[in-house]
Amino acid sequence: MCALIELITGGRMPMTGDLYPSRIGGREQIIPRQDPVVFHNQAPDTSNPLNQMQLAQYEKNGYLVFPDFMPEMVEPLQEEVVRMQHSLAGREELVFEPQGKELRTIFNPCRFSSVANEFFRHPKILPMVQQLLGSDVYLMQSRVNNKPAYTGRSFAWHSDFETWHVEDGMPRMRALTAWIMLSENHDHNGPLYVVPGSHHLFISCRGRTGRDNYKTSLRQQKLGVPQPDTMNEILRDREIRAITGRPGTLVIHECNLLHGSPDNISSNPRQVMMCVYNSVHNRPRAPFGGQEPRPDFLSNRDTAPVNLAA
Repeated sequence: MCALIELITGGRMPMTGDLYPSRIGGREQIIPRQDPVVFHNQAPDTSNPLNQMQLAQYEKNGYLVFPDFMPEMVEPLQEEVVRMQHSLAGREELVFEPQGKELRTIFNPCRFSSVANEFFRHPKILPMVQQLLGSDVYLMQSRVNNKPAYTGRSFAWHSDFETWHVEDGMPRMRALTAWIMLSENHDHNGPLYVVPGSHHLFISCRGRTGRDNYKTSLRQQKLGVPQPDTMNEILRDREIRAITGRPGTLVIHECNLLHGSPDNISSNPRQVMMCVYNSVHNRPRAPFGGQEPRPDFLSNRDTAPVNLAA
């Protein structure tokens, strides 16, 4: 094992009481996960839509893919994305490419679009989320990730939880992201790549978080990104998989799953809409990195449970 990596065994709690310390200095560590992956593992019934095989796959790999899940929602959501690009002009919720003026991300579509808000409370989606997290949930964050043809840039390897823990104060790994493909996601237009099974380990990244780090990290993330030697260790007995599919495909991935995406080198744009669900029993605290909490459009602190769409 490389010198930069220390594998902490036995599940020892750090002296600070923080189970998942990260960005606390120069050394990078791999820490065993301290939380369950599936919080509700009863036999499926009408209120538990995922079967035992799906629960086992999620436990093992950290994600589930549902091809052609709701293709009828693609066009309405695409129309909302176009509308928000214009209506939100000049706001922080619009984030652009690192070296350009093309759209990279729209944050908080669930606030600005009733169509998006109702979609992520749909009875085909919300019960699966509640089953996996074993509780009521609230919408912590929503976003549209957009990769223009040829110019859409990469997202480095990262765990969402690492950022949400350090910069937002999410205490435990009891959250997930559900997202729908609004365009075809194929091998050449920068699809999401994941490392199945990596969610069982937490990478405590090197560095320290500065004030208002989000203002630059949303365009190009540098903190919370594992070093090459760390990734070599993670990939020693794991593989990289691309998540591809047609418009309307739904994906659910666990909050600590390592993922990233390459540049879009094709003539086809890639667009997905995402929603982060956090358990009501996992409400955020003060950020573990010591800085002020990020704005609400990145981490909603109104933790009232969401209900099914009417």
